[in-house]
Amino acid sequence: MRIPGYHNPVHIHMGAGALASLGALVQHRTAMLVTFPEARGLGLISRVEAALGKPLAGVIDQVQPNPDVMELAPMYDAFWRDHGDTEVLLAVGGGSAIDTAKALMTSTAEGGFDALLAGLRGQQPLRAARAKTLIAIPTTAGTGSEVTPWATVWDRAERLKYSLHLPETWPAHAVIDAELMLSLPASVTLSSALDALSHALEAIWNVNANPLSDTFAVAAVHDVLDVLPLLMEQPQRLELRERMALAALRAGMAFSNTRTALAHSISYEMTLHHGLPHGIACSFTLPMVLSRALGHDVGRDSVLTQALAPLIEANATGSSRDLPAALATFMESLGVKTRFADYGVSDDDAERMVAHAMQGARGRNFIAAGPVAAN
Repeated sequence: MRIPGYHNPVHIHMGAGALASLGALVQHRTAMLVTFPEARGLGLISRVEAALGKPLAGVIDQVQPNPDVMELAPMYDAFWRDHGDTEVLLAVGGGSAIDTAKALMTSTAEGGFDALLAGLRGQQPLRAARAKTLIAIPTTAGTGSEVTPWATVWDRAERLKYSLHLPETWPAHAVIDAELMLSLPASVTLSSALDALSHALEAIWNVNANPLSDTFAVAAVHDVLDVLPLLMEQPQRLELRERMALAALRAGMAFSNTRTALAHSISYEMTLHHGLPHGIACSFTLPMVLSRALGHDVGRDSVLTQALAPLIEANATGSSRDLPAALATFMESLGVKTRFADYGVSDDDAERMVAHAMQGARGRNFIAAGPVAAN
């Protein structure tokens, strides 16, 4: 009998103003910032330098959404050639910035990005000969990457995505400061929050679920259902930003041990082939996947019903059988369509996509075996 365990080594520093702890975390070590192009204009780079209390060794500020191998290759080789003695990487941004930093932070024995890519492709063992310390500082509430060892690396030319995960790619610290999230536009706020909702639900309908991951996941779902509609109306309320940051953290703590499942497996093709932002791509199928998950396992049904109880109360259904429709209503009230056809995907293509996703590494984490009917 398999007894699930729980492990997460990331030191978490959370609260409004938490960025001020950065100098104490870095101490005497040299540090380099990995962030997105708009970070300087938003004042994030100057805020990091002020918190650090000393000059940065360098700044990589060309991170693009969904980091691709064509962009990462020159960035990686230049980093290890010119800044190989830097001790700490500071990742400031959403999931793409943190994933990029995770790709940069390890070097194989052969060195060079080609060796790393060969490992990601399974052409040779992937082992870290050297690794930097990573401090993850999310500016969105949703990715969870600040408390997981995984990074998604895209290969658009080959229409593939790779998952980088090594013992060395856990962040050493996560600094979660909701003040950094106040400038997020509505679209990113929504997409990020739905990513967190997906992480939480995916951790529940998961073969790797355990009592502690369930605790984090249920709390995260409750938080998102309660806070997100309010936050979309009042984006400048720091209290709501803090609550959403906590929801995202809880969801990250849940799937840091279970990994994601079917909805995320479907999302990769929707992002690659249909251009959907990750948070929408991994969440629009949640009602459909929920309908397949319910009734498969009594224990999982109980946790899902507990997590989604606010929807039952809000819709006065009193029945878990109505949860998929209630979840779809919640998402559509936020302007998110929940059918493949809404994104230009035919029924036949949707069925093929879902069947293919079931065979992927993430799809195999889903508790229900067999094909899922596309809606």
